[in-house]
Amino acid sequence: MGNIGHEIGQAFVQAIPTVVLVALLVYVLRRVFFRPLAAVMKARDEQSKGAVARARERATQAEARAAEYEALWLKARQEVYSQREGDRKRAVEARDKVVQQARAQAEATVKAAQTDLAAQAERARGELAQTSAALADEIARVVLSGARPADGAGEIRH
Repeated sequence: MGNIGHEIGQAFVQAIPTVVLVALLVYVLRRVFFRPLAAVMKARDEQSKGAVARARERATQAEARAAEYEALWLKARQEVYSQREGDRKRAVEARDKVVQQARAQAEATVKAAQTDLAAQAERARGELAQTSAALADEIARVVLSGARPADGAGEIRH
């Protein structure tokens, strides 16, 4: 067994330069390659997380602005509707006023026409009373005297 122990010892001695080289290579690679690579990856990760955070913040700001604009839009629409309602009310009031004036004018015209018609009827009654009295006198004279009517009173008028 001594031979195996000696061979293992010799293999360890021969492996020492390889182990030293591998250790040196690991140290150099860590120092030159892996640390800068890790730093770059960490910075990239932080940047991407920061970009995501900024994007979320901007999205939140955009949503807030959209809500603001929506509120302003709703307020503007309500103002327009209230203005339209006010205009409609004023138009209805103006129309009602014009209708009242037209009714008052029509009533005045009707009353004037009724008054005029009543006056004409009264004049016609007066003329009829005069004419009927004159005709009655003429008829009585003609019937009692047997004479012909004077001034063509007996003629039929068309």
